Amino acid sequence: MARKILLVICDGLGDRPSAALGGKTPLQAASKPGIDRIAASAMHGLLYTIAPGVTPGSDTSHLSLLGYDPLGIYTGRGPFEAAGIGLKMKPGDVAFRCNFATVDSSRVVVDRRAGRIGEPDTGELASLLPEVEIDGAQVRFRESTEHRCVVVISGDGLGSSVTDTDPGVTGRPIQLASGLDEPSSRTAAILNKFTNMVIEKFSGSHVNRKRMEKGLPSANAIIARGGGVYPDIEPFDRKHGMSFGAVAAEGLILGICRVLGGEVVTPKGATATMETDLMAKGRAAVEMLGRKDFVLLHVKPTDIAGHDGNAAGKVEMIERADRMVDYIISSCSGELVFAITGDHSTPVSAKQHTCDPVPLMIHSGGLRSDGISSFDEISAGRGSLSSLRGLELMPLLMGYADRNEKYGA
Repeated sequence: MARKILLVICDGLGDRPSAALGGKTPLQAASKPGIDRIAASAMHGLLYTIAPGVTPGSDTSHLSLLGYDPLGIYTGRGPFEAAGIGLKMKPGDVAFRCNFATVDSSRVVVDRRAGRIGEPDTGELASLLPEVEIDGAQVRFRESTEHRCVVVISGDGLGSSVTDTDPGVTGRPIQLASGLDEPSSRTAAILNKFTNMVIEKFSGSHVNRKRMEKGLPSANAIIARGGGVYPDIEPFDRKHGMSFGAVAAEGLILGICRVLGGEVVTPKGATATMETDLMAKGRAAVEMLGRKDFVLLHVKPTDIAGHDGNAAGKVEMIERADRMVDYIISSCSGELVFAITGDHSTPVSAKQHTCDPVPLMIHSGGLRSDGISSFDEISAGRGSLSSLRGLELMPLLMGYADRNEKYGA
């Protein structure tokens, strides 16, 4: 009988030894009795979500983990962010994933996330320029989760081969977008003009006056990257023969799952911030497993803590995720294939994505156990699953769930 599958992805889970944790990784330092109890009767390994030596983005890594080769279908992050907030796109539209940012008078980026600004400030700022026309094209602008926002450009003669305006680091000015061909050059010129409009409109806004009075960074600009057109992707249920649902709160992950045709749920209290209610996500996952063959549960704050260099915060989020996992496993009836991993490593020492592999654990009743009693990067390296690539995960999970087809006679 086919089993159901639950895949828990803790964003940015992988890490390196941290001096703040006595030379341990956050996974090693965290108290996680629920996950470690499962680990004792599970299989472990290390996962290169794209390939060894490749530093994954959250978008490309999630596609890979869900069985889609990003080299063949990835057009850019922007369309997924747009789908995540329900911003409709037509063929030929170009979307950019953006950040609200802080710049100085010379347009040098001081804070790429404007102090991790969020609602209601982002919504109020986005309402200042929800839709404008530039050079005959329509430009739509909406807030997404946390400090993120989306720009969608619609019109004739557009291209998506556009360079980023996000310099990627602080201390450098907003970059001028440029196009790699004539249609993309048209798109780049429109994006540059819209960026100028945003800076002019936001700088004197009521929202930013209030933020500065409170000593908070002004969100007086946007920086764009990941431009792309809406991807042509085979729906998950058709590709894998399973009904698909996801519990998530971050716009990017919601967008990916919607593009793949999945049902997405963001329970009350669940956010893409450190204040998220993980138990609400756990309850939603249990309910969804009653209706779906495959459920993805996404946990964002482990990545936030990594980017912020917050070792203690990452440990805390792992411990909270442990209580969520313990609740899910104890609440599920019937045979369940349970897997937990990360989409990439975000070490607190690096404060950014790295090419380090992430630990992987797979558990289900009656399967083999490799005798490892702790779920962490070092222990997983000794596991029976050895090292895998992201595209190998879905076939493995489906095989253990008795959902694959025999190869050969």
